[in-house]
Amino acid sequence: MSSKTITDTGERRVAAEMQACLERLFPLPRCLAGEANRATLRGLQAIAPLSIQEIPSGTAVHDWTVPPEWSVQEAWIADARGRRLVDFADHNLHLVSHSCPVDAYMDWPALQPHVHTHPELPEAIPYRTSYYQRSWGFCVTQAQAQALAAAPGPLQVRIDSALTPGAMSVGELLLPGRRAQEILLSAYICHPSMANDSLSGAVLLAFIGRHLASLPDRQYSYRLVWVPETVGAVAYAATHAEAMRRVEMGLVVTTVGGPGPLGYKRTFDDRHPLNAMIESVLRERGDDFKTYPFDIHGSDERQWSSPGLRIPTATICKDRYYEYAQYHSSLDDLRLVNGAQMAESLDAYVRLIGTLESRELYRNTVGAGEVMLSRHDLYPKSGGAQRPELGGRSELDLILWLLWHCDGHTSLQDIAVALDVPLARLRELAQRLSQKGVLAHV
Repeated sequence: MSSKTITDTGERRVAAEMQACLERLFPLPRCLAGEANRATLRGLQAIAPLSIQEIPSGTAVHDWTVPPEWSVQEAWIADARGRRLVDFADHNLHLVSHSCPVDAYMDWPALQPHVHTHPELPEAIPYRTSYYQRSWGFCVTQAQAQALAAAPGPLQVRIDSALTPGAMSVGELLLPGRRAQEILLSAYICHPSMANDSLSGAVLLAFIGRHLASLPDRQYSYRLVWVPETVGAVAYAATHAEAMRRVEMGLVVTTVGGPGPLGYKRTFDDRHPLNAMIESVLRERGDDFKTYPFDIHGSDERQWSSPGLRIPTATICKDRYYEYAQYHSSLDDLRLVNGAQMAESLDAYVRLIGTLESRELYRNTVGAGEVMLSRHDLYPKSGGAQRPELGGRSELDLILWLLWHCDGHTSLQDIAVALDVPLARLRELAQRLSQKGVLAHV
């Protein structure tokens, strides 16, 4: 766990704000497209000045098509006496997301294939979807499944839902900086009533946006997006193709509110400096953090990193998807997640932004070949006796490494991590080399 705790008055206030935001937005039945998603984005506008864009249903976006809007008036299962044994009004995970309309009577053997329980948590309602095929179903606890099996029949099944042409809503916040290159931060807004998986990321991204908007002088430009997972990221990239070419790196903000330790998922390019910067931030915080390699499973880092985009994208998380028992179930609720835990994640992201914004870049001013150190009074008066010493950390070795690394793109922070030396030591040497004219501050 982190050595940092929430003690500052400002931090406690932000934690309380995040808690209130979680409580307001948690009950909404979010999906791929529909009014609940718009309501979620409008709720986040109270935190950050994001705009809401609409991508029409049926729009072809690469290999995908923007889905119709889904709405539910009611959905329940009742026994022969009219008692409702399962009701969407009690918990919106009870209905398989994007279920089509049903109004029928059936016995338990006919209903059973449409009823889902959690294989490991008998008291939990699982999360299931039917996004891309016309189907329906209910999700129940194991006790509810047993009650349905024992109930007097026939059982009445009622799903008053609609899939109608409309639009898929996405949130966007653009914050220009001195550099045209952009950093992309994204979160997904399609999961209903699950606090860590989905809602915590969407809420935290709004607070990150508020922080970024408050910076008086940004080096990078920032692009923050709130999208339905997968199809939303694909659609956003397809409809903002020119803008995506300016994106230098990205972060997916998801599963950031659990009680466990912070961790991070690396970019597809294992050598990308974003990985080293995240590790430096988590060490600075005192976190005993987890490290996850990039893989093809997970969230929208898969989309941003895909062929045609290849944006190096990482994730700082807290009880990552797949890894906590309550994942994709009704137990991923506000007993698991709270504002104080999310404030730890916010601190990590804010520190990372500070690192990104303060990246110090130097460029070797000499063309091909080494700098002639003796010409610049940087080499011992007599040659021939020099050997690598102090594990490559003598002053001469550090000067050589600095001149080797300083290409105008690799920051002092990245070099300090690579060499495992204090940043202040490299900064002092870089300033000396700059005064000598062999390095130029970019």
